[in-house]
Amino acid sequence: NNTVVIGRKHVINYCVTHFVCLFSCHKLQESLLSSNSGYSNYRGILNWCVVMLVLSNARLVLENLIKYGILVDPIQIISLFLKDPYSWPALCLIIGMISVHYVSLHLATVYCDLYVICLVCKFWGVFSGCVSVGGVMALGVFTVLFLKLYSYRDVNKWCRESRRAKARTLSRSHSCPSVHKANGTAGYTHVNYPGNLTHRDIYYFIFVPTLCYELNFPRSPRIRKRFLLRRLLEMLFLMQLMIGLIQQWMVPTIQNSMKPFQDMDLSRIVERLLKLAVPNHFIWLIFFYWYFHSSMNFVAELMQFGDREFYRDWWNSETIPYFWSNWNIPVHKWCLRHFYKPMLVKGVNKFTAQLAVFFMSAFFHEYLVSVPLKMFRLWAFLGMMAQIPLAYFVGRFLRGNYGNAAVWMSLIIGQPIAVLMYFHDYYVLRCVL
Repeated sequence: NNTVVIGRKHVINYCVTHFVCLFSCHKLQESLLSSNSGYSNYRGILNWCVVMLVLSNARLVLENLIKYGILVDPIQIISLFLKDPYSWPALCLIIGMISVHYVSLHLATVYCDLYVICLVCKFWGVFSGCVSVGGVMALGVFTVLFLKLYSYRDVNKWCRESRRAKARTLSRSHSCPSVHKANGTAGYTHVNYPGNLTHRDIYYFIFVPTLCYELNFPRSPRIRKRFLLRRLLEMLFLMQLMIGLIQQWMVPTIQNSMKPFQDMDLSRIVERLLKLAVPNHFIWLIFFYWYFHSSMNFVAELMQFGDREFYRDWWNSETIPYFWSNWNIPVHKWCLRHFYKPMLVKGVNKFTAQLAVFFMSAFFHEYLVSVPLKMFRLWAFLGMMAQIPLAYFVGRFLRGNYGNAAVWMSLIIGQPIAVLMYFHDYYVLRCVL
């Protein structure tokens, strides 16, 4: 009997325990939004952010249309050239650009330095025009040409020194195409110095989307026509989109910012700055995709240029130096190869060399803004040099997502500040005085 009673008690305890377990609703666990929970699926929150962003921008677009009406005028850009014939790039500059390539080739052949030619080419483009669309275009083209010819001069100088020392000739991938073709694809020959000193080689380098010269570039096997067509359509659409956003959104906002600047109304200035930050940042992102992806890939595909690394994942930047090293790869490679490393070879320490690279970049930013506007204000230069203390602060005190947020904030807020400062100074000099 005792055994039966004990058995019944065990059965009852088991049933009670099982019943309690079935209806238990609590356990040891962290909240999902806690960092210790290990939860990482925030797709719904990301979708919510996208929806809120679309609704917010829709409100801004509607507000803009109600206040200003439709300001988009595609014909206005064309009229800039038609009304003023001096807006077109000067014919003498185009001829000069072609002749500089010819002279540079023959100077390299007889082992002369291209540095003076590059400087002449560069400053010829600067002092030849006025503030016009054609002048701005010529200025940009001649700046790129200066960097390309500097690289062309350096590489041929290295090859010449190596040849004189009876060392192995500089060679890399595949660059200069041969005349022979097989099975519909071009056969490429390996080029050694001085076999690269041809008109075909230098003009190929001038038109490919890179600033760093090599004797043998990597080449793609064929031209993909569908890829070319997609990039071309992207270029046309995004160009019209940028022009429309500038006309409809940025120009009225900038014009309405002059009154707060004149009255020195700080609160209104900040409000105008934040209002300008949104369209400015959108246009900057669209320009990045249009230039570094659509345009450069279009030219590279047309020229069968194989190295398509024009940018890296700068949007994941957690430090300022990482952003500047990854958002513009052609310029970064040029600075690293022709400016930073030669300074290290000459005994300059790394920190000083990095400061020199930032200083040179700041100079070119200011140069490309001040010369077309015909005024010297140093806002772009100071904005670039301010990246140095900002890089120290972010690298020292911010990590991970906080550093990435700081990089994004510097891009979103920094550019509108420079735009407003230059427009204010230009307005005061040209319109008020």
